[in-house]
Amino acid sequence: MTTPVLVVDGLRKHFVSKKGFPTPRTVRVRAVEDISFTIHAGEAFGLVGESGCGKSTAARALLRLIEPDAGTVTWKGENVLTAQGASLKALRRRMQIVFQDPYSSLDPRQSIGSALMEPMQVHGLAEGKEARRRAAALLEEVGLPPAALDRFPHEFSGGQRQRIGIARALTVEPELIVADEPVSALDVSVQAQVLLLMQDLRKRRGLSFLFVSHDLSVVRWFCDRVAVMYLGRIVEEGPAGRVLANPLHPYAQMLRDASPIPDPARRGVLPRIIGEIPSAANPPPGCPFHPRCPHAMPQCSVRMPGWTQAAGDNQGGVACHLHG
Repeated sequence: MTTPVLVVDGLRKHFVSKKGFPTPRTVRVRAVEDISFTIHAGEAFGLVGESGCGKSTAARALLRLIEPDAGTVTWKGENVLTAQGASLKALRRRMQIVFQDPYSSLDPRQSIGSALMEPMQVHGLAEGKEARRRAAALLEEVGLPPAALDRFPHEFSGGQRQRIGIARALTVEPELIVADEPVSALDVSVQAQVLLLMQDLRKRRGLSFLFVSHDLSVVRWFCDRVAVMYLGRIVEEGPAGRVLANPLHPYAQMLRDASPIPDPARRGVLPRIIGEIPSAANPPPGCPFHPRCPHAMPQCSVRMPGWTQAAGDNQGGVACHLHG
């Protein structure tokens, strides 16, 4: 395994707000709670889990689109969270993001050409005709005609807008792409086209990916390794094939069993999922999954499980008392 390019250690993000009337009370939402993982050069690393588990918050926090409360994020030995000025600007070139909603991530009053050329100008990569030439080449690389430079976001379909979002991320020649649910808003046939495009770019440009998704079939196809999140914590990590085919954590097993199988011969009755997801503002004591876990033991409601390395996998493991 190559040396990690991105190391996330103990990342935490809480949101504090006031609720209630006439006497408001302070509410602390523990969106991301002490998560750690690494991404290697050319690797696609997946973050999966139910909506609200903290996947997108974690992705944005490590890029400092929102400032984390604790932890470290290291890019090739340089601390992202303490970088300022020119150092931070240089790091932003190395790491870019593709958002879930391609329409809201584009300025409706800005032409596509302007949206693609502006990052090049900000980072001093190209100006004028050279910037326009590069922008046209990027559009062709993602499967759009150069004539799209003079058009506006509302003139494109959802799949085309997502291709524009990918092209914009590539304008500054990054090494890591954070893909935040990049295909969840698209039709299934368009999803396949965009995924194939991203896989092709990954191979040709040697890109690394942090791929955030709740769709296990997409993650299984695209990612090399995967981490499963529940209520702001990583509960299992390992090779995508192993984690999604033979998960160790009961929550990961629940996700796997609830994922639809596109094969009529293998269809069965979807499992009954016990209970509701606890609030991140009031998580249960001990293991956060124990109120819904079919294997819960007395210690699960008292003590947070430690991290246990998975057999034969020096990169992965599980946080569960069943394997402690």
